[in-house]
Amino acid sequence: MSARDQILKATLRLIGEKGIGAVTNRAVARTAGVSLGSLTYHFPSQGDLLREALRTFVDDEIARITAYLTALADADVEPVQAADHVEKAVVDLAYGPEQIANLELHLHAARDPDMRDVSVRSVEAYDRLAAAVLTALDIPDAERHAPTVVALLYGLAVRRLATGDTAATGTADAFRLLLLGALPR
Repeated sequence: MSARDQILKATLRLIGEKGIGAVTNRAVARTAGVSLGSLTYHFPSQGDLLREALRTFVDDEIARITAYLTALADADVEPVQAADHVEKAVVDLAYGPEQIANLELHLHAARDPDMRDVSVRSVEAYDRLAAAVLTALDIPDAERHAPTVVALLYGLAVRRLATGDTAATGTADAFRLLLLGALPR
């Protein structure tokens, strides 16, 4: 793993475990096992570091979710059954300090206009992914419904992380409810 990748991983871990306030150059360098000079070479400002940490997390998560969904699409699953698969994917992919860091960085973007463009691009990537899933499930107006799915999953992520629910309880039921509401009658 490159020094840059170690720095980004350490940043996400620190944010997830201790909050954004814990992200100092010295703490990140120590956690990453790199020199302070290496950190400042790769990331001249804390803003650069935070933006890239969020971008990297989302890119990696989108790649993992896309691989999972590709396998799901090949299985030719019905919409009502897809909800169970979404819950399983959430359990398999979405718990730990990096998930906390992701949410915390999005909240930070609400206060920091310099972070907002990365946050917007991240949410748009999730929207595109949700639209692709809904389209694969033959849900009409998939692009219109995608932001609702993303908002639901973000809200459930906050609930899971806040309660320590590693089983993603209720995710399938919530997703199924949305899918049934979006299906033509």
